[in-house]
Amino acid sequence: MAMMIEVLKSKIHCVTVTEANLNYMGSITIDEDLLDAANMIAGEKVQIVDNNNGERFETYIIKGERGSGCICLNGAAARKVQVGDVVIIMSYALMDFEEAKQFKPSVIFPDKETNKLV
Repeated sequence: MAMMIEVLKSKIHCVTVTEANLNYMGSITIDEDLLDAANMIAGEKVQIVDNNNGERFETYIIKGERGSGCICLNGAAARKVQVGDVVIIMSYALMDFEEAKQFKPSVIFPDKETNKLV
């Protein structure tokens, strides 16, 4: 039987939180341009790491308006960040150990001020 391991699939490195909406049912809203560039999709489970306060938590993606630069934490996650915090957004995939050795994750580095691709 092949051994399966969880590896980094996609990463949006250092984007700025633009909104925190406590009165919305869970999730993170991410600009569709960033999702495409990072090979992520709506509904995908992600881990969020807040560089400002050290919080680490998981949620799922909602597609945000293309070109908006939107990074909005919704629901309970809104309590873990503040607008202006810099976060890293990561998703992982299960794959065969040998396949994982060859796999290259999609990692993007948007502009921290605008959350736009550079």
